[in-house]
Amino acid sequence: MSAVPESPSRPTVTEREAREVAEAAREQDWRKPSFAKELFLGRFRLDLIHPHPLPVDDDVQRGEEFLAKLRDFCETKIDGATIERDARIPDEVITGLKELGALGMKIDTRYGGLGLTQVYYNKALALVGSASPAIGALLSAHQSIGVPQPLKIFGTREQKETFLPRCARTDISAFLLTEPDVGSDPARLATTAVPEDGGDYVLDGVKLWTTNGVVADLLVVMARVPRSEGHRGGITAFVVEAASEGVTVENRNTFMGLRGLENGVTRFHRVRVPASQRIGEEGQGLKIALTTLNTGRLSLPAMCVGSGKWCLKIAREWSAAREQWGKPVALHEAVGSKIAFIAATTFALEAVVDLSSQMADEDRNDIRIEAALAKLYGSEMACLMADELVQIRGGRGFETAESLRARGERAVPAEQMLRDLRINRIFEGSTEIMHLLIAREAVDAHLSVAGDLIDPDKSLGDKAKAGAGAGLFYAKWLPKLVAGPGQLPTSYGEFKHGVDLSAHLRYVERTSRKLARSTFYAMSRWQGRMETKQGFLGRIVDIGAELFAMSAACVRAELLRSRGENGREAYQLADAFCHQARIRVEELFGRLWSNTDDLDRKVVKGVLSGTYAWLEQGVVDPSDDGPWIADATPGPSERENVHRPIR
Repeated sequence: MSAVPESPSRPTVTEREAREVAEAAREQDWRKPSFAKELFLGRFRLDLIHPHPLPVDDDVQRGEEFLAKLRDFCETKIDGATIERDARIPDEVITGLKELGALGMKIDTRYGGLGLTQVYYNKALALVGSASPAIGALLSAHQSIGVPQPLKIFGTREQKETFLPRCARTDISAFLLTEPDVGSDPARLATTAVPEDGGDYVLDGVKLWTTNGVVADLLVVMARVPRSEGHRGGITAFVVEAASEGVTVENRNTFMGLRGLENGVTRFHRVRVPASQRIGEEGQGLKIALTTLNTGRLSLPAMCVGSGKWCLKIAREWSAAREQWGKPVALHEAVGSKIAFIAATTFALEAVVDLSSQMADEDRNDIRIEAALAKLYGSEMACLMADELVQIRGGRGFETAESLRARGERAVPAEQMLRDLRINRIFEGSTEIMHLLIAREAVDAHLSVAGDLIDPDKSLGDKAKAGAGAGLFYAKWLPKLVAGPGQLPTSYGEFKHGVDLSAHLRYVERTSRKLARSTFYAMSRWQGRMETKQGFLGRIVDIGAELFAMSAACVRAELLRSRGENGREAYQLADAFCHQARIRVEELFGRLWSNTDDLDRKVVKGVLSGTYAWLEQGVVDPSDDGPWIADATPGPSERENVHRPIR
C-alpha cells in the first residue's frame, strides 16, 4: 500500500484546537428570535410562524413571471436524458440559462440580477432540478455558496460592483473549501495565502470536489493566511479568477449520480490574488462560509421538494395503471402505505422549505437552525421517497430509463432519481455533521450558563461561578417544562376544521418540553462527555426535525384553508404526516436510552484492531492499491488543465 506524503504546510492540530476553530466561526449571539431554538428549549413559540408569513405582491408577480419563462425553457430546451447519457450539460443549455437570467436569480437588480426572493429562488431550483438535477446543482452552487452570496453579505461596494454583474449574466462561480485530506475539519486546512509586500497574496494548495470548478470563471477560495507582523492570519476567503496563471483544474470527477456535474480537483501554484479580492478580514473565512450557508442550505431541500413531487406523480400514475390480483397495486395496502408516505412527506417538506424561505426573506428571525433542519430532513426524506418509488415500480424501478425506452415502455428515470439524490446526504454538510452542528446550536443556552461547569480545564473558581449562574437559570427554566398548553384540550382550536390538527400541535408542545427535559438529563448525566454521545445527539436533533416539520405542515395547511386553496386536502395530508411523524418520534425517544451505542463502540474498536479480520475472508477486493488519500503537496501542476469555461 502506498504511503500518503504529508504536506509540509498541513497544520497538526489537537481535537480541542479543532473544536476551538469551529467554535470561533459560529455566530455567537442570538439577536433575533428562532422558532427551532425555542423548540429545543421546550418552548413552543407558534406565534413565530403562525399566521404563516407571506411574500409581498410585487415579489410574487416578479417570481411567477420568471417561473413561467423557466418552465417553458425546461420543457423545450432541457433534455435530461441527454445530460444523463453524455454526462455533460450542453453548452447551449447553459448559454440559454444565462440569457434567461438564471445565473442572477438572487442577485439584486442594481447589479443586473433578477432580485428574486428566497421563496421564488427555491421554487425555481425545484423546477429546473426536476428537469435535470445536474442543472439544479450548477445553479445552486453558483448562487447559494458561490461568489454572489458571500459578497452580498460581506463584500465591499467595489467588490459588488466588480463581480456581481458578471455573476448575474455571464460568469459561473464555485466555492472551494474541501481538500483531499480535509473535509469537515477546517482547522487542518493546508491551502495557504501568503501576503507579499506589494499587497497581493500568493495562493498555494489543492482543492477537492469543486462543484462548478471545471467550468467556473470565478472562485471563492478558503485559504490559511500565516500570522505575521501586520497580519492577524487565519482562514480567509478570496475571490479568485479561474483563468489566473497557476490555476489548474487537474481532473473532472465522476460520480454515481449527477452525471452532468462539473466537479473537479483544482490546484493553485503561486497564484497572485490582489488584497482587494479578499472577502472580509483575515481570519473571517469560516465565519463567512457558515453565514453564507445559513440560507444557502435551503436550496438543497428545495430541490428535494421537487423530487418528492415527481415521485408522487409517477407513483400515482403507475400505481393506477399497474394491476395485480384484480385491482390496481395502489389499492394493496403494502403499496398504498408507500404512496401515502410519499404524499404526506412531500407536503410537509414543501411546508418546511417555504416557511424557512419566507422567514429568510423577512429577516425577522434567526433561521440558522431552521435552514439546517430543512437540509438534514429534506435530504434524508427525499432519499427514502425515491427508494420507495423504486420499490413501487419493482423491476422497472431498477431498470434504466434508456432501457425502458428501448423496449417500448415509458422512460421513467426512477433509479437515476435515487442515485442523484444520494449525494444530498453528503453535500453541504453530511447528515452526521449536520446532527452535530444543529445539536451544538440546540444546546447553546445550556453551554452559555453551564459550559465552564462541565469544562475539565476550568479552575474550581470558574466552576463555582458557573454553578451559581446555572443554578439561577435552571431554577427558572425547569419548572416551565412541567406543564403547558399542550395539556389543555382546547389549545390551538383554530386548527380544527373537519380534520383536527390542534391535537398534533398540542403533541408538539408537550413533546418539545419532553425533548428539553431529556437534553437536560443527558447533560446532567454525561456533563463534559456529552459531546462524545453523537448517537444520542443525533436522535435529539431528529426529534426536533420531526417536530419542526409537524409544525410547518399544520401552519401551511391552515394557510391554504384560509386562502381557499385545497384546504380540505391540505388538512388531510398534514394529518397523515403528523400521525406518521409521531410514530417516528416515539421510536426515537425510546432509542435515546435503549440502544446499542456502547456495544457498537466496543465492536468498532475490535474492527479497527483487526479482531474481526477473519470475517473478511472469502472475497476478493476489486479496488486497486493506490493511496487512500491523494497527495496534495503544494507545487506546480503536472497534469493537463481541463478547465472549460463556457462562452
